Amino acid sequence: MNILIVEDEDGIVGFLKQGLEEEGYQVDVASEGRSGLQKALIGKYDLLLLDWMLPGVSGIEICRQFRKEDKDTPVIFLTAKDTLDETIFGLQSGANDYIKKPFHFEELLERIKVQLRPKSGDHTIFSLGSIILNTATHQAFKNGEEVSLTLKEFTLLEYLIRNKERVCTRTKIIEKVWDINFSYNTGVIDVYINALRKKLELGQKENYIQTVRGVGYIAKEI
Repeated sequence: MNILIVEDEDGIVGFLKQGLEEEGYQVDVASEGRSGLQKALIGKYDLLLLDWMLPGVSGIEICRQFRKEDKDTPVIFLTAKDTLDETIFGLQSGANDYIKKPFHFEELLERIKVQLRPKSGDHTIFSLGSIILNTATHQAFKNGEEVSLTLKEFTLLEYLIRNKERVCTRTKIIEKVWDINFSYNTGVIDVYINALRKKLELGQKENYIQTVRGVGYIAKEI
């Protein structure tokens, strides 16, 4: 998932970028309005985080221009403005949500997850042995107990389960899960697979995620 942050306060940018990347998001940044608008219009993002007051072009104007080209991508305002009239004005400009500065990162993260949930028609529950995956609520369960996964871990597990009993090559995994070219170092996949196995406590008796040497991985019922 790719997120664009348009924010001119370096401290906030660094804080958000580090936190979101640790959660598995790909993050792009613009520090002023004109470059932010250009990136929003020509880039491919799953969500925009916009400061309201920006040099050059305001977050409100970015949102308005962006909505003329893109009707669906979620937009969240980050701003110190918090009166009812200002909130309504921001939402009427095309924003999906609004969070007041200063804010807790955990709250923003949950708001992002809500905006990135699949549309109602796509909500699906997947299973792999004792593992249950709920893409509507972004929850994973093992033997009835919820397992906390990062966004990238969840996306990787979902991709494997959606394709269970079929070999998922490293090239396909890096393209579908990381949304980047196959020339990227695919060794990162091993790190996430190991993390999944550890968190899901997968051993020999529940070897649901198997390595296909020299090729990739396969999710299999045991």
